Amino acid sequence: MPLTVAPQPVHAVRIEEKLRARLSPIHLEVIDESAAHVGHSGANAQGFGSHFRVRIACPAFAGKSRVARHRLVYDALQNFIDEGLHALAIEIIETPDFSPSAERDATTNPITLGNS
Repeated sequence: MPLTVAPQPVHAVRIEEKLRARLSPIHLEVIDESAAHVGHSGANAQGFGSHFRVRIACPAFAGKSRVARHRLVYDALQNFIDEGLHALAIEIIETPDFSPSAERDATTNPITLGNS
């Protein structure tokens, strides 16, 4: 029978370091919202490290669709998703150099990534 390992909490500083290294954002906030999800599916016993909000402005997003911009963030954080990151809300911040269409580009509901 395979051994089941509980997902390990992810630390906001590790997410921030990875996003800075991979995407070189001009603005980045990583907020751990896990405490608001205690007792919910995907939350861990520690009360941190499972649900995050990322607010990011990045030149790499220029000319890309909303889906493509979000995919860049998900791809950068894949190892954390594999480690137990359960939900990620991504808010793309507009900059003078990058202004998406009239579509509001802030994910207000986090995407559940797995490890429920």
